[in-house]
Amino acid sequence: MRAKDTAISIALLAALAVGCSGHDGASPKTPAATPSGYSQMQQKVDAAESAAAAADRDAASDTDR
Repeated sequence: MRAKDTAISIALLAALAVGCSGHDGASPKTPAATPSGYSQMQQKVDAAESAAAAADRDAASDTDR
């Protein structure tokens, strides 16, 4: 039984090694250029960060206390 388990383990490791050997680690679908809509997304992120910073300043101020 132990020999059978060892043989199965070796077969699985060999299959894994063969299956993964063709990959160089990089994604084959890596975009070559900036995706469309990226600038709009960046503007929205900048606006959200600005609003969060304003909310932090407002929360830290003593004006309404």
